[in-house]
Amino acid sequence: MDRKHEGESERLRVPPPLIKKRIASGRGAMEQPNVTHDGDAALTPTFWIAIVLVGILTGLFGDLLMWLLKLAEQLAFNYHSGSYQSAVAATSGLHRVVSLVLAGIVGATGWYFIRRYLKHEKSEIDDALWNGDGELGLRRSFLTSILSEIVIGMGASIGREAAPKLMGGASGSVLSHWLHLSPAQKRLLVACGGGAGLACVYNVPLGGAIFTAEVLLGSFALPTVLPALACSLIATMVAWLYLPSRATYVDIPSYRFSGSLMVWSLLAGVVIGLLAVFYVRLIGWASNFRAKGVTIFWSMPLAFLIVGVVGIWFPQLFGNGKDMAHDAFIGYGSIGLLFALFALKPFVTALTLGSGAAGGVFTPFLSTGAVLGAFLGAAWIHLWPGTPVGAFALVGAAAMIGASMQAPLAGLVLVAELTHSGFAIMIPMMAATLIATFLVRHIDGYSIYSARLPRRSE
Repeated sequence: MDRKHEGESERLRVPPPLIKKRIASGRGAMEQPNVTHDGDAALTPTFWIAIVLVGILTGLFGDLLMWLLKLAEQLAFNYHSGSYQSAVAATSGLHRVVSLVLAGIVGATGWYFIRRYLKHEKSEIDDALWNGDGELGLRRSFLTSILSEIVIGMGASIGREAAPKLMGGASGSVLSHWLHLSPAQKRLLVACGGGAGLACVYNVPLGGAIFTAEVLLGSFALPTVLPALACSLIATMVAWLYLPSRATYVDIPSYRFSGSLMVWSLLAGVVIGLLAVFYVRLIGWASNFRAKGVTIFWSMPLAFLIVGVVGIWFPQLFGNGKDMAHDAFIGYGSIGLLFALFALKPFVTALTLGSGAAGGVFTPFLSTGAVLGAFLGAAWIHLWPGTPVGAFALVGAAAMIGASMQAPLAGLVLVAELTHSGFAIMIPMMAATLIATFLVRHIDGYSIYSARLPRRSE
């Protein structure tokens, strides 16, 4: 503003401030880079009503989907409490194989008909946000989400978070039409719903909000952060109606900083970054060449059969890998087992996705990073002893998920919120995550989300 208008009492801003007179210096409030004008997505009273409604719906959908997942786990492996991995291990090898083959048959049949008869509806939230207007089809999104949780409960090696993330976004898409929101408001609402879906099922409200800002929208401007925080907060609290309010990974020790861990983190960041490039490419390849049309009827049962056979020896590979990561965080597992799990988990996840299944990759990558960190740490302590293996696992998880998402802040916050631990070793976690993310960005640049985007013609 020029000097002629410095004394002007009115300040033109959206939203308009209650105090119209500038401070004594006459400088503008919006000179701070993140304190921006609302832009096209005006945060109107109607929009805030939409945020509250999306938060409530997302929390309820999160409860429904997690209840369905639990029901599938109970029916498939008689799992009621404790470790899902232990319930799987308690069954025979034949039982595991049969369960996964049945999951493949159910999944193939369901996804074939969903994709055939609802092909004009969109159910890829990342693509809808980054290359579209945020439009998502409620029917296809809901059926895809239901089917995804069923096959995961039966042992499929994919993440459970994709379904609530999708339903949060679909809720925003539908409500934006009902409330006559603008295209920009709709896109912001869908992104907030997507992050809230992740937040509510993992009890990570802050991580979900940062995921919305850093991954889905790529902006930490205040008009982005405020609705993201509100939506994730509401969804998480609503989800407490059924889901627990504790950390996802319980009883993780509070590990202490050490010189050994710090030096290891600098080296491990390089290794994890290089492997993350390969793993992201692997997921991208599997997603691009996934089975389509009638080929899904034989490819999915066959792929699930292969995973089931491998699972005879490694039941930890069943499901999204949550228990695999938990064991690594508490320092459980031989060095040979840790090596096998970090080597196998990305491949069975890629095989599952390539067969035509729809699901997430967040927890599979997190668990891969955890067991990789534990494996490298178990080897390292022979050279420089004194640091618990679980501390290396926490650093490995943060570095792998931060680098593979190309979102280091979200990765660090999510690991801290998921475990309610790691604050004393945040410096090594930050160092490894920074190095790994830097390498992925400069070597290739894809993330586990951008690598999965469908071809333009699809």
